[in-house]
Amino acid sequence: MIMRGGFFMILKQFLLVLWLTPGIGKERANRAIHAIEKCYAPTQYPWEFEDLCHIIELTKQTSVTKLAGFKNGYLTALNQAQQFKDPYLSYFDDAYPERLRQIYQPPLILFYQGHLDALKLPSLSVVGTRSASPYSLNVLRTFLPKVVNTGVAIVSGLAKGVDVMAHQITFSQQGVPIAVIGTGINVAYPANHHSLQKQIGQQGLLLSEYPPNTSPRRAHFPDRNRIIAGLSSATLVIEAKRHSGSLITANSALQNNRQVLAIPGSIFSTESQGTNELIKAGALPVTKLSDIMEVVTPLI
Repeated sequence: MIMRGGFFMILKQFLLVLWLTPGIGKERANRAIHAIEKCYAPTQYPWEFEDLCHIIELTKQTSVTKLAGFKNGYLTALNQAQQFKDPYLSYFDDAYPERLRQIYQPPLILFYQGHLDALKLPSLSVVGTRSASPYSLNVLRTFLPKVVNTGVAIVSGLAKGVDVMAHQITFSQQGVPIAVIGTGINVAYPANHHSLQKQIGQQGLLLSEYPPNTSPRRAHFPDRNRIIAGLSSATLVIEAKRHSGSLITANSALQNNRQVLAIPGSIFSTESQGTNELIKAGALPVTKLSDIMEVVTPLI
């Protein structure tokens, strides 16, 4: 903990400052991470604004007006971080999951509710369509209880459809659900998932890259999907349309050298077009429990 600018600030708190500063974004946040890792950055926190601009290359193609606005945002974030009370993880914390550090553009900050020990468990990410058919439920009821009973945490996104089914079945087996959401930790989307979200925060682990009170935005969900994929060594896709968020998660898993599993479906079902195409592209088809367990078992 070092004195600078008239107050104390540790690295974790300063990383929160960076993430709370409007306009930082994932790319600039990762420049800051690399600078700290290489000891190129100043070793005292907070950085002077000029140092920050240099390290994250902010001055490139940035107008004077935008630069002034960014500076005001940075100063505001300094004040917010000093008063921040909600729990969060930063990239350099010991509890930050190593699997997530390995992905492209890992989150600088993770806000959370629940039990961080869940991040120490082997995990399987489970995603699929929001308009799930009875086929999805049958698949989950057939496979998921046995996976959960081996001590594997189930990661999903708390969206309607397959995500909610996966969380509910995990609870029914006294397993550990991990939900990654695209809103602030205290905002439920959709609103009728409030009770389930609260339950996950109490008995499992709820994670978000976004500060409390953040409303849902379209761009948040693809970003959330990279975290879902990054938390596990394997992602299971159950029913996905040809253009769906589940395929974004699967692609993120592949890009980060994670195994992608897919449940084959009817050639006449639009809900299975995406999963069938994943299999054609090289995803592992799952037709029996052992197809999942052979991937999950090495993690245990």
